[in-house]
Amino acid sequence: MGGLTAMYAHLRQFYGQYYYAACQQPTDEYTYAWSADNNFKDIDLTEGVGNYASNTVRSDALWNAAFSNINTASGVIENGVTAGVADALIAEARFFRAFDYFQLVQNFGGVPLDLGAGELKFNSAPNRTSVRNTVPEVYTKGIFPDLKLAVEQLPATGRVTGGATNTLARLMLAKAYLTYGWWLENPNNVPTYPETPRTDPDGHDAAWYFQQAYDVALAGIDNPGNFGLLDYYYDVHLGSNDRNKEVLLYADHTESSEQYDGASHSYFGGGAPGNQIVWFVTWNYTLIRGGIGNNATYSVSGQPFSHQWGTDSGHKTAGEVVKREAAQAYGRPWSCMAPPIGVFEKTFADKTNDSRYDGTFVTTFYSNWKKGGATWTSVYANANESAISDESPFLTFLDTDLPAGTVKYDAPSAQASEVAAGIMAGRSEYVIEPSHISRGRYPTLWKLGTYRTDNGTGLGSPNGSITRPINIAYFSELYFIAAEAAVKGATGSRSARELINVIRARAGKWRWDNNGRKEKIADNSAAMTAATPANITIDYILAERSREYFGEGFRWFDLVRTQKLIEYAANYEIGSGINPVNTGAMTTAGNHTRQTFTRKIEMKHYLRPIPSGQLDALEMTKEEKAAYQNPGYN
Repeated sequence: MGGLTAMYAHLRQFYGQYYYAACQQPTDEYTYAWSADNNFKDIDLTEGVGNYASNTVRSDALWNAAFSNINTASGVIENGVTAGVADALIAEARFFRAFDYFQLVQNFGGVPLDLGAGELKFNSAPNRTSVRNTVPEVYTKGIFPDLKLAVEQLPATGRVTGGATNTLARLMLAKAYLTYGWWLENPNNVPTYPETPRTDPDGHDAAWYFQQAYDVALAGIDNPGNFGLLDYYYDVHLGSNDRNKEVLLYADHTESSEQYDGASHSYFGGGAPGNQIVWFVTWNYTLIRGGIGNNATYSVSGQPFSHQWGTDSGHKTAGEVVKREAAQAYGRPWSCMAPPIGVFEKTFADKTNDSRYDGTFVTTFYSNWKKGGATWTSVYANANESAISDESPFLTFLDTDLPAGTVKYDAPSAQASEVAAGIMAGRSEYVIEPSHISRGRYPTLWKLGTYRTDNGTGLGSPNGSITRPINIAYFSELYFIAAEAAVKGATGSRSARELINVIRARAGKWRWDNNGRKEKIADNSAAMTAATPANITIDYILAERSREYFGEGFRWFDLVRTQKLIEYAANYEIGSGINPVNTGAMTTAGNHTRQTFTRKIEMKHYLRPIPSGQLDALEMTKEEKAAYQNPGYN
């Protein structure tokens, strides 16, 4: 039982930290942001930035956590069978052993099945040598058999809250079949390592595995147990609705105890097992200030008032209008990862019918100075010499670009320069068009945001470890897997379009305007499904997957599986976010003019390098270590 508990806990050793960057970069969803260090720049592959190498790529967190857990799982399986432990309990260990091997093979290619005592055997003695198995061996020996037994022996309802179930096992088995089918097909001749023919030891071809993926995914849809789709996309990621029926697996965290959470809830410095990933994708919104000038007169509800620079928190400065708050739309800003402009112009082009844009991003930042104890003023001066009260929009990222000149940038006032945004007639808040998104100013990720219930009437503890679970697997993905398999030739009772339209119909339903902070009852399902093309392609599947799972660590795997990484991620557009006058300035986002950046992505980047720490620990010759490493990383 202790071993099984450790298997759930081990997820927190890589989900929640820098491994997140490895799952999102380099892709079309994220690039490095204004304050990024080399944990993000090294892996981004943007030309002239960073050093992508075996000691810099943060997939090392997965490698370091997975093998010890695999060994624990093997021990539970071997000793559990001998001791007569129930099959359902042993099946949990089988699931996690297969899960870890599936993550490893997607990142690194073939990995060792023998940890020292034989293939898939529990090893209790240290071993300083290692031999990598091939990709087909890892799938057919280390993944498929365990997952098939897990489907048969796991219960429909988890033993514990968030526990492994047969629905979860079906999802992973279907996804493994799908991924292996792509590997066998290898449409773009991507190299593999250790080198081996793209043939299946069991004699099946890619088409057979695509059909298996389709069949298993449909079995999961038709036999959901306690799982299923929620009625609204917004509710899937609402903090107060965590651990809902759509989530099949998560790396759990808790607000109730720092001891069990493994991290400080007041001030967290980072690292496993804590959760900090939403900080990476949050820009420093606290740099924006209210107040335009000394003794300027403005109008509030038709009444003039006199505003001066005020004393806020003892400093003679413009007021900090939007403060750090332990709330889903705010949290702690680290400004490490930014979404390129294409995300907003292409991926989320439909922001009217599709609720997923509003349910993914924070696009309007509201003032909250009273929660921080600032009482010296009831209003702040804002755009267009207007005034805003507390809990008012201060900055909005617009849905689309407007005719040239409608939004005035280029520092029309000192405050606008400070905010690094534009002014638009008739708007009291500052605005930024999609084409002006930069590495320093961009919509943040609401869906992963901080959620606490202990804030009281104040700002709470926005610097503490995030106490929400990190969602790893969704019931909704069964529809995507079946649809992708259908595009690859699998046949059955439902077409790819029918499967995708289940997801799109749900995306068209609204009950809440997230960024407008008000009720919105709308059903755009008919418009959403009508807009789905008759011929579903892999590119359309990938676009839908990005809309559904944006920023959740799926994208790198999706582009590697479908061999679209170079096609999708080699170029992107974004403003540099660097002040051209003072590159060290931290009070302005500077240049927001869109630029095209190029990534130097090569075929070798379809595999991550074996971490240098692993190679350093092996007692093998230099030549043996070189042969152990993936090509191109020595």
